[in-house]
Amino acid sequence: MHVTPTRVVEERDWVRDRAETVVPIINDVRDDLGEIFDTEVDSITTEQYRTEVDVVFADGDLAVNVAAMVAILRELDVEGDYPGFVVDELLGRELAATIAGRQPLRTLGEATFHYADLHVHGDASENAGVDDCEAALAAGFQERLPGWNWTDRESPFGVRYSSS
Repeated sequence: MHVTPTRVVEERDWVRDRAETVVPIINDVRDDLGEIFDTEVDSITTEQYRTEVDVVFADGDLAVNVAAMVAILRELDVEGDYPGFVVDELLGRELAATIAGRQPLRTLGEATFHYADLHVHGDASENAGVDDCEAALAAGFQERLPGWNWTDRESPFGVRYSSS
């Protein structure tokens, strides 16, 4: 695989164009996890998703890595699928974590990927890695976007430095 700036744009466009698939996954995951954790989690809109895709791809170092993982997952297909189960899980988890960002969101993105992946089943005509890619996009972007109460407040664990 050869990743060029042009390829990064192509992958960004593919990720943006998947909004109609990814946004409902994000909202379903948020609804489910909100119920499990007894909290209200805001839904997101297609516009919020696409705006955040643009933010991710505006950071060149992040963009090239996200684009490469998306491209691999889009092309990944293993005859019989099961022997390829581990590689698409590894790539999906890492893509979700990379999109989600710094800790603790990174780890939450990885965990959420596995939850989303259980609920996402691709079209039989698509390569096996596409549904893992969609689950990863949903998991990573849902961590980046506002709506979780605990991310909308200042942490009580921040320690202020005092020179005295």
